[in-house]
Amino acid sequence: MSETRRLAWFRRAALVATVLCAVVVVVGAWVRLTNAGLGCPDWPGCYGHFLPAQAAERAAEIDAANPDRPFDYQKAVNEMVHRYIVGALGLLVLGLAAFSVVNRRDPAQPRVLPWLLVGLLVVQALLGMWTVTLLLKPLIVTLHLLGGLATLALLWWLALPPARRELKAVERPVRRLAVAGLFVLVLQISLGGWTSTNYAAAACPDFPACQGSFWPSMDFRNGFMLWRGLGIDYEGGVLEAPARVAIHYMHRIGAYVTAIGLALVVAGAWRRGQSRAARGAALAVGVTLVLQLTIGMILIWQGWPLWLGTAHNAGAALLVLAMVALLRALSPRSGVGRYRPAMR
Repeated sequence: MSETRRLAWFRRAALVATVLCAVVVVVGAWVRLTNAGLGCPDWPGCYGHFLPAQAAERAAEIDAANPDRPFDYQKAVNEMVHRYIVGALGLLVLGLAAFSVVNRRDPAQPRVLPWLLVGLLVVQALLGMWTVTLLLKPLIVTLHLLGGLATLALLWWLALPPARRELKAVERPVRRLAVAGLFVLVLQISLGGWTSTNYAAAACPDFPACQGSFWPSMDFRNGFMLWRGLGIDYEGGVLEAPARVAIHYMHRIGAYVTAIGLALVVAGAWRRGQSRAARGAALAVGVTLVLQLTIGMILIWQGWPLWLGTAHNAGAALLVLAMVALLRALSPRSGVGRYRPAMR
């Protein structure tokens, strides 16, 4: 097998890992939205077992020891399925890192990024553990969400082949704009995670106003207090209504800012993009942005149905993927390795 074919297989494996990571992100959102984050209050098992059915056999004993949190089989299943998928993803990431060593003589083989992903996965495992042991602390859960999306973005970067042309001068301002757009998107996703982990999604049941006003009563100080100490159970949220309104409304304003910023990115890439890949990625960003905004509005009007809430999280992941694809198309030779034709 030639080194170029090996690299092709590496990218295919990275694509499989990207799809699996996207599943992890969506299932993680499902776990959070079904209030199953503490379905298994220990880690990595579930009440000392690796199968929820085994824990169910001890349900009476568990309920007696934890009268305030009785055993819920369905929540335990939701949580453990998420952990199983994460485990499979971890094996794939380790495989990519090992492959990068085997194929290290190929000048186009990414060598650093696969091992950075291994380190990121270790951090994610720690955040996942702390999510449970620190009782759904919003800062930890939000960081866990951002870590999952960062993993998704890096895997997608590895799966996308770099372009074989030099970046045109006319495209460089668009690339800088796309970097800024990605930064704004990450801030907005952080606000979304903070909204979800503080159970503030339903704080504004109307749209475009909130609580019948375009500037409702809000408590920013408590709404954006990052750390409240240890030993607090955050399931269901601990904030009063004005603090939740502040969080929700800032996420809504962030959506407007992000929409404008990404619309400028799409327009610039469409006008100045010199490749089909750049224009295609710009179109994907635009379509996904419209879809995400539409889901957000319908979510409020429909009273936050579970499936739409999960779709909103999936939309955020799709936006990240589209932005990474655009940056890849606008950064043809800035990847981990430069393209060189295979030696004959």
